[in-house]
Amino acid sequence: MIFLTTLPLFWIMISASRGGHWGAWMPSSISAFEGTCVSIPCRFDFPDELRPAVVHGVWYFNSPYPKNYPPVVFKSRTQVVHESFQGRSRLLGDLGLRNCTLLLSSLSPELGGKYYFRGDLGGYNQYTFSEHSVLDIINTPNIVVPPEVVAGSEVEVSCMVPDNCPELRPELSWLGHEGLGEPAVLGRLREDEGTWVQVSLLHFVPTREANGHRLGCQASFPNTTLLFEGYASLDVKYPPVIVEMNASVEAIEGSHVSLLCGADSNPLPLLTWMRDGTVLREAVAESLFLDLEEVTPAEDGVYACLAENAYGQDNRTVGLSVMYAPRKPMVNGTMVAVEGETVSILCSTQSNPDPILTIFKEKQILATVIYESELQLELPAVTPEDDGEYWCVAENQYGQRATTFNLSVEFAPVILLESHCAAARDTVQCLCVVKSNPEPSVAFELPSRNVTVNETEREFVYSERSGLLLTSILTLRGQAQAPPRVICTARNLYGSKSLELPFQGAHRLMWAKIGPVGAVVAFAILIAIVCYITQTRRKKNVTESPSFSAGDNPPVLFSSDFRISGAPEKYESERRLGSERRLLGLRGEPPELDLSYSHSDLGKRATKDSYTLTEELAEYAEIRVK
Repeated sequence: MIFLTTLPLFWIMISASRGGHWGAWMPSSISAFEGTCVSIPCRFDFPDELRPAVVHGVWYFNSPYPKNYPPVVFKSRTQVVHESFQGRSRLLGDLGLRNCTLLLSSLSPELGGKYYFRGDLGGYNQYTFSEHSVLDIINTPNIVVPPEVVAGSEVEVSCMVPDNCPELRPELSWLGHEGLGEPAVLGRLREDEGTWVQVSLLHFVPTREANGHRLGCQASFPNTTLLFEGYASLDVKYPPVIVEMNASVEAIEGSHVSLLCGADSNPLPLLTWMRDGTVLREAVAESLFLDLEEVTPAEDGVYACLAENAYGQDNRTVGLSVMYAPRKPMVNGTMVAVEGETVSILCSTQSNPDPILTIFKEKQILATVIYESELQLELPAVTPEDDGEYWCVAENQYGQRATTFNLSVEFAPVILLESHCAAARDTVQCLCVVKSNPEPSVAFELPSRNVTVNETEREFVYSERSGLLLTSILTLRGQAQAPPRVICTARNLYGSKSLELPFQGAHRLMWAKIGPVGAVVAFAILIAIVCYITQTRRKKNVTESPSFSAGDNPPVLFSSDFRISGAPEKYESERRLGSERRLLGLRGEPPELDLSYSHSDLGKRATKDSYTLTEELAEYAEIRVK
């Protein structure tokens, strides 16, 4: 708006131009409300030497040239005007004083346009001035809003209406200004080109809530029904505020997750989704989605949404928690320990939520924690019983995983009490059961013979390991004399242990060796032998041999005593002679030990056809009797 406190330059130029040139001065544009009137101020001049007796003038509409027959708005000579202007136009100025001011009443839209003035001094002294005034017929007040309205900064909004009708004066009032401020009416002001306006001002400090607010101005004319309203929407600029965002999100591994960020700002903000400083997505919009397909634990974390425009910025974060079953537990710690040492084993895993961790051995729980990712197992002084397989199990509501690990406890050998020797007739069999870790070396010592046999001599010693137990069996044949003393010695890097093996009854050895099935077969064989001997005695009338009386223990039969039908007699006699010689071996010459067949060979032999086996044993018994 323009505040005028001095005469417009228009009138100063009029005064300075008096010197005798054709010229006219009027506002280039002027406006008025429909139904009201308008006074178009006008001044003109002509050369002084003309000195006309009477000065006339004509106002034309939309064209300055008479030959074009433009509508006549006003004509001082004849008062003949165009029908559109009949009763609507009259001259307010005095042409003799070079004042050509025109008044138009009862304005209607069709009267809007260009108005030209033509001076008529008589004769050929007529001149149409090129200067003209454009009349604008309006229906709304003009609300002037600053080009930029920023929230928090005071602004001035004005309402301006033309006040160029001397007959009707407008009055202004504000509409919808409640909460914004109280208006201040400045009154009637003059513009640069001699026109007048009525102005009202409204000062206020806008907020973001005022954006888009519809502010109105009303112009009314007293004693009339004329009423005009105009409105303007406030375009308040303000920085972004994030108004919509997910709360913390929990998602199962492999599912789809959509994160939303919405901001309120003017102008629209640049929305950016970020994680750990990396831009994931951005766009200029009111809201922005971040879609995560088949989320993994690697995408677990904090996501940030940044909203910014030229007036400021805002940011917020949201946490994404990816729920998943425990990963396979990892075990770190000592897996090999010496008896008596302290062992510490750490089992850890990853899961969300944290799992229940349990360490157990042979279905016995040793340690457990709830909602922890690590579990420490402390064994203050390990024993051989702590050796073995352990399980670490991690479990939550989404699944279960387990890991096995072995703890190896190393210790010196221990010879178990079930170690012993058993003798039957001319055969001695010794059993030495050793518990140790690492595996020991086992040796059998016969002090009376100055002989030591170790497990490397597989011809005489059979060894088998099961877990921490090592079982070694020594078999001596041809022992016609009293059974020898046998000492079992076990040794590893942690120490050694010796034990003189006690002797047990021969019948135990026999039944342990033969087994239940073999016992039945042996019993049947025994009956057959007795029957055979009885029949032989009756036929030959031979006195019973003292070496095979009914009170003696039955002979123990070993797999090496069996011979295949049809084998040469020479081989059998040589074998038996060799056994007798080994029994009678001298002190400096260790006896030879025979282990021709294993226990499994005996079992296989026992499963042969019963008739054939009985027949062979009967033949063997006959040879022994002879």
